[in-house]
Amino acid sequence: MASFLFDFEVPPRLIAQEPIEPRDQSRLLAVSRSNQAVAHRRFFDLPELLHPGDLLVLNDTRVLHARVLGRRLATGGKWEGLFLRAWPDGTWEMLSQTRGQPKPGEVIAMDPAPLELKLVSKQADGRWLVQPNLPGSAAAILEQAGRVPLPPYIRKGRALPQDRSRYQTVFARKDGAVAAPTAGLHFTPAVFERLAKRGISWTFVTLHVGLGTFQPMQTEDPAQHVMHREWGELSNDAARAIAQRQAAGGRIVAVGTTSVRVLETVARTGPIRPWSGETDLFVYPPFTFSVVDVMITNFHFPRTTLLLLVGAFAGVPLLEQAYRIAIEENYRFFSYGDAMLIE
Repeated sequence: MASFLFDFEVPPRLIAQEPIEPRDQSRLLAVSRSNQAVAHRRFFDLPELLHPGDLLVLNDTRVLHARVLGRRLATGGKWEGLFLRAWPDGTWEMLSQTRGQPKPGEVIAMDPAPLELKLVSKQADGRWLVQPNLPGSAAAILEQAGRVPLPPYIRKGRALPQDRSRYQTVFARKDGAVAAPTAGLHFTPAVFERLAKRGISWTFVTLHVGLGTFQPMQTEDPAQHVMHREWGELSNDAARAIAQRQAAGGRIVAVGTTSVRVLETVARTGPIRPWSGETDLFVYPPFTFSVVDVMITNFHFPRTTLLLLVGAFAGVPLLEQAYRIAIEENYRFFSYGDAMLIE
């Protein structure tokens, strides 16, 4: 495996702390696999860079306000948690941070009230099962009591009021992610309008982005890495649109690595069809893509499964060249950063 995928460094000044406004004015590094060319554009130019008849596939997951802050009633100590999932019995699985050794049965009072969480049982890796005291869905409760789960490399995770809308795509609609599908953050109604005028259409899949997306690999042999699982869905309408576009010879443009994972997961079972469930598909070089013809993605950390996926699609030498140019030209990296178009 090429050392670039594991060892390059991003200057701290290039780690975007604020999003560009408006969204579609972020920079776009257009990379061609056919002639190895690289061009500097703006995301607003995307419709002119794609072909009439292309079909974009976007991830419509919605980021939960998954970060909660509170205090332990038993000691008064601070407690911080990140919601991961809700279980059928009403308990929540959470990643928690606190001083001391909390015990099952303790109650955590959230700020703001009235949410309280009762610790039920400790799991592996700092995770707890907790019981909320309020009725309703986790998404509805967290909408009121939670905070935007910014990654720690953005303002050390400290969200501002504007992040409630900005760390969300304009087409987000299905609650369940704990991190944004960042390639979709650049789209605006104006971009969609110009896509439509160019004869370019779009459809949606869902993949609820989990924490495992950003975790660095602990081994340099991808075959030894245990891939995280994320829940996804490909609807009847999306499957039909993709199949029709493929039959007509149009290109499938995956917006983000999450959309790629859904499409290539389904393709592993045969022709594109409606699907829902969990996927642990790990895409790394070499890999034969069955559905995706073009990819839009942000710039990623080394040692992540995201970067290996992009390397498998672009080819590692071309991706290394593109990242070197991006760093030299001061592109902005990671969640609030700029984007790449790989054809």
